[in-house]
Amino acid sequence: RGGVGESGDFVTSPEISQVFGELIAIWYISEWIAMGKPKVFQLVELGPGRGTLTDDILRVFSQLASLLSECDVSIHLVEVSPKLSEIQALMLTGGKVQSNPEDQSAYMKGISKTGIPIFWYRDIQDVPPGYSFYLAHEFFDALPIHKFQRTEKGWREVLVDIDPEVPDQLRFVLSPSSTPATDNFIQPEETRDHVEVSPEAGVIIQRLACRIEKDGGAALVADYGHDGTKTDTFRGFRNHKLHHVLRAPGTADLTADVDFSYLRKMTQGRTATLGPIKQREFLKNMGIDLRLQVLLQNSRDTATQEQLRHSYDMLMNPKKMGDCFSFFALLPHHRLVHSDKKQKPDSKSPLPPVAGFGELLLK
Repeated sequence: RGGVGESGDFVTSPEISQVFGELIAIWYISEWIAMGKPKVFQLVELGPGRGTLTDDILRVFSQLASLLSECDVSIHLVEVSPKLSEIQALMLTGGKVQSNPEDQSAYMKGISKTGIPIFWYRDIQDVPPGYSFYLAHEFFDALPIHKFQRTEKGWREVLVDIDPEVPDQLRFVLSPSSTPATDNFIQPEETRDHVEVSPEAGVIIQRLACRIEKDGGAALVADYGHDGTKTDTFRGFRNHKLHHVLRAPGTADLTADVDFSYLRKMTQGRTATLGPIKQREFLKNMGIDLRLQVLLQNSRDTATQEQLRHSYDMLMNPKKMGDCFSFFALLPHHRLVHSDKKQKPDSKSPLPPVAGFGELLLK
């Protein structure tokens, strides 16, 4: 039922600081410019939470309206929760939406407070094709996983069973033999003894990679995760505290770290990938320090300044969110490698660097 925020089960970066969404907006605009300012700009967010991130992005888009004036900008939200889509609609349009618009694959549409059309869909397949930028912030960690354990007899799937000792409790058990999932989802070169795989995450990444390969654009994924090194990360959160995943099912937020090495494999080479890099590095490369200075100079009262410093610390401190979260991007191959073979190698203009993934150099 949407347990995001102070009163819910967990809090996310956009809820902590406006700067987070602002820098992500700048990343998209920077990529749009690097790709030659295409005439269409679809921003597609997967699992937009309360809509805070999109709201911050839209504010930056309206501040840079003169830059985007020749471009047809629209927002496409992929959201399965009816409760959350209501919250998003209120935040982004002030509640002025039309449900079940005719001849649209969208189930709801509206106009943002800044005048940009917004559409809601249940599935990424319903989003119209075309030049698009994709955003998945704390989306992949919420998708279901299969768990596997290496045993002397080979890989076994971790399943959920009723505890015979305590009839109303659930427990984890190992499958007695291999299952279709162990045969299909374990990579032959796997070295870990315990593995979590989200087939749904694989399918969604494949869809994103196919779309970017065909129509252009880019995808930015921000989540906590690892590059194929971690094992058992499945956990529950309730009221901001760790909660046993099998107790009182349906009352806690369940999550598992994203395996970025698996996402990279699932692009099947259709796109180039960058990262994962730590959130604090990405935000530093995006100029968060400069933005903080400007906001501190512009704020008159000490309470606001204190809040700005506190939220900066939450986002950047390695012990808080700075090292837990990583950024990962999907880009067309030609964005990183010149595809034009005809020109002499030395006459090529250098490709602009991808913001956030390289050090920020101020001229």
